[in-house]
Amino acid sequence: MKIKNYTEVTEFILLGIPHTKGLETMLFVIFLFIYIFTLLGNFLILLAIISSSRLHTPMYFFLGLLSTFDIFFPSVSCPKMLIFLSGRSRAISYRGCATQLFFYHFIGCAEGVLYSVMSYDRFVAICHPLRYTVIMNPRLCVVFATCTSLISCIHATVLTSLTFQLPYCGPNEIDYYFCDIPVILPLACADSSLAQRVGFTNVGLWTLALFSTIIASYTRIGIAILRIRSAEGRSKAFSTCSAHLTAILCAWGPIIIIYFQSTPNPLLGAIVQILNNIVSPMLNSLIYSLRNKEVKRALKRVLSKGVEPLKVIKTSICLFKIH
Repeated sequence: MKIKNYTEVTEFILLGIPHTKGLETMLFVIFLFIYIFTLLGNFLILLAIISSSRLHTPMYFFLGLLSTFDIFFPSVSCPKMLIFLSGRSRAISYRGCATQLFFYHFIGCAEGVLYSVMSYDRFVAICHPLRYTVIMNPRLCVVFATCTSLISCIHATVLTSLTFQLPYCGPNEIDYYFCDIPVILPLACADSSLAQRVGFTNVGLWTLALFSTIIASYTRIGIAILRIRSAEGRSKAFSTCSAHLTAILCAWGPIIIIYFQSTPNPLLGAIVQILNNIVSPMLNSLIYSLRNKEVKRALKRVLSKGVEPLKVIKTSICLFKIH
């Protein structure tokens, strides 16, 4: 992108996680382990869902999508972070930075929409059990999946376009470990107030809207569970939602904490981003494999039928090398 009277920035320098100088080797080992574990865990869940006909239901269709997003979400920022933590170049190209920002918001928004869709699925299953298969038919599931991708693509395109339509002529050092709007806009050589307002409003309204739909669904679910007379029935109904609720708290809890800060803290902000971007996708695989009996049974069947652990690990390492 050529801009008159400006020296075009062709690359940015990622300075890394704030206040962690000297801890690069330790952080590299920790994040490498988390990243490989995330890929492996979500790959196994996908494999279990695909291979087990008992899991070919709307609930597990959406869980499979979530596992797919959880493979790619940490892959947006983690590989580049591992590269500079290992002592290699901290530079990221202009296009690479724009691509990183786009896919961060695309997958992040897609996961948020998917959590909302999954809460609606649980609402239908508990509040309208006799009509569940009629309402949550395959056609509606495909529509939900398509809309999730379309909405997320529009959301990410708007934010990326607003951010990178501004001229960047130096300095080019990003005081963070990946390209995100709040750390890129201060480097712009023009007024970025419009992009800041639109970006904050866009992200804020989307988060509020999605969180409101989740709260509405689970409020109705809670009322329906309380109306169940038997303790066993209430326990069974709640167990179908517990894994999803836990995943939502892990994904959205850190974000809520950061918004309630009285004054911004760069280190706390980075920790929250790491929890949301890297740790949460790993926890999702643990949550759904340990708290869901159907997934556990499917995983045992898959592993007992000859899915060799070495092959799975080899696949995960190949994915890591690709990214």
